[in-house]
Amino acid sequence: MSDQENTTLEHPEVEAEVQAEAPTEVQDEVHPARMQADHQPDAQQASEELESQPSAPQANEQPEQQSGAQEVKSLAEHRSAAQSPEAAAEEQAEATAGLEQEQAHHEAEEFESLVDAYPQYTHPPFGTVLKGHVVKITGPEVIVDVGHKCEGAIPAEEFLDSQGNLKVQPGDEIECLMESAEERDGYVTLSYSKARKLRAWSDIEAAYQGQTPISGIVVEKTKGGLAVDIGMRAFLPGSQIDVRPVRNLDALLGQEISCKVIKVNRKRGNIVVSRKAVLEEESKHRKQDTLAQLQDGAVLTGTVKNLTDYGAFVDLGGIDGLLHITDLSWGRVGNPSEVVSVGQQIQVKVLKFDPEKDRVSLGMKQLSEDPWLAVAEKYRAGERVSGKVLNVTDYGAFVELEPGVEGLVHVSEMSWSKRMRHPSKIVSRGDQVEAVILEVNPTTRRISLGLKQIGPNPWSGLAERYAIGAVIEGKVRNLTDFGAFVEVEDGVDGLVHVSDLSWTERIKHPSEILKKGETVQAVVLNIDPENRRLSLGIKQLQPDVWESFCNTHEVGTMVKGKIARKTTFGLFVELTEGLEGLCHISEVSSDPAERKKMPLEVGEEHEFRIIKMSATERKIGLSLKAMKEAPARPERAKPVKPQQTSSGATTNIGELMAMKDRNPTRN
Repeated sequence: MSDQENTTLEHPEVEAEVQAEAPTEVQDEVHPARMQADHQPDAQQASEELESQPSAPQANEQPEQQSGAQEVKSLAEHRSAAQSPEAAAEEQAEATAGLEQEQAHHEAEEFESLVDAYPQYTHPPFGTVLKGHVVKITGPEVIVDVGHKCEGAIPAEEFLDSQGNLKVQPGDEIECLMESAEERDGYVTLSYSKARKLRAWSDIEAAYQGQTPISGIVVEKTKGGLAVDIGMRAFLPGSQIDVRPVRNLDALLGQEISCKVIKVNRKRGNIVVSRKAVLEEESKHRKQDTLAQLQDGAVLTGTVKNLTDYGAFVDLGGIDGLLHITDLSWGRVGNPSEVVSVGQQIQVKVLKFDPEKDRVSLGMKQLSEDPWLAVAEKYRAGERVSGKVLNVTDYGAFVELEPGVEGLVHVSEMSWSKRMRHPSKIVSRGDQVEAVILEVNPTTRRISLGLKQIGPNPWSGLAERYAIGAVIEGKVRNLTDFGAFVEVEDGVDGLVHVSDLSWTERIKHPSEILKKGETVQAVVLNIDPENRRLSLGIKQLQPDVWESFCNTHEVGTMVKGKIARKTTFGLFVELTEGLEGLCHISEVSSDPAERKKMPLEVGEEHEFRIIKMSATERKIGLSLKAMKEAPARPERAKPVKPQQTSSGATTNIGELMAMKDRNPTRN
């Protein structure tokens, strides 16, 4: 604007005079310029115009102001031409001063309008939470555009996750806090972590007031519980982790959980949360839904919650049911872990529901058909079958014929030999074996199997191969207190009883004369194929000394013997090698005093009279006093059949006199 125009606009009397003399079209041109100076656009309009065309209004007003000034100047010059030179000069100076004042006034008003619009372009104040977009990442800093023609820098470390990885990238929208409007290298200072904390506190307090669940990540195991990141670090006590005690807290590390805020102290920064409260509330809702469809025979889907030795507990949704080990499978199950595992989702059938006690009995095998219903048609006695050994016990082995159907091979049906001590000597768990069906009982769900029946029975025809009295040769396989087992052939063992080891010696244990693994000869005494028993004897290989003695002697005969040992009840007299007779104390002497002294000593030889003899009982009764009371009889020269007498260790004088009368010719 020219000085003449400012001056004119500043002095009303000059303006009025100029307008009165100026043509109509000039007045129309002057008034718009004045109105434009008097009526400035408001702050918002000025802001929009400045953003779109910053210098447009100034460019448009300049020609108009210059045109009006030229018109006024020309009119003043026209008037000054008619006036005196002094008056014209004075009037021209006044007009010029008025234009300058008018221009200064117009510029001041324009400046004020710009100042009013300026707050829209200033940076947001300190503490404002802004939304922005990540523009770029420059190593140590992340550049964020928060609008308002403002970009800020945030340390990159505020965006690192627990593994140290940057979790933002260009284009991501984030919230940040204005920390300082002072620019550093063209960027204001922003904070992502502080904005996150402010937002977190707001969410946490809202969740606490409304008791609504909030999500968080378990970041650390602490004393007495866990640390959970819910935007802020919160403490989860061990008693609030689950509805049941949790033994392995490490399993929850890194997991996202839902919890409720049960205590907040913003001043101290303390936050306590409870996962148990959320689980209980969820369980309550699930339980109501489950109870609506829970009835006997219903098929439900549940999650294995816990395993015990007797079964598995299944969470049906707010209510637990017991799946007993016997209802897991139609087959044999040693432990529930063989069929199911904790956390596994399974389908189960409700066997029984007790609404009063909230007890639910479940079954899994009931979802399939019982294989034992067709066992009688599939398996018959005498057939050969094959299967897998599932279990080996002291009394036999269980063989799986098909899933859910097992048979027992008793230890007695594994081998024809009796030497086997344990089934594990023949079969092991997991072995595939072939067996013969011995018996099928679908009612008791039992199938008896035999392994030894696969091969020939060595006891068949044993009587034809070995006659009674035949001498066999075999190896001593085992020694027991009652005898020795001798292997006659493969699968056939014979027993040599301890009483059949020697005619004369008193054998207390077979090991006194036999050794394990020793090859011996024996005589077949008896054969019982049905009970698989074979009796053998070793002493039978030699003549019976008792029988020989009894055949060459008879009662009343005098014999000579050596005192072997003395006892309180009599004397044992060795008659021949391995054969002893007993002289009872009552047969030592008729004199009680002499009997009490027992004058005979061990090793002394004396003559005795036989008063009793029995080859079957292996007993010979002798008498010393009979030699004094009756004459001695010579020994028999020829063998005769031994005389059997009544049991007893002594013979009285009457019996001896009767024998004498029956044999008057013998002295």
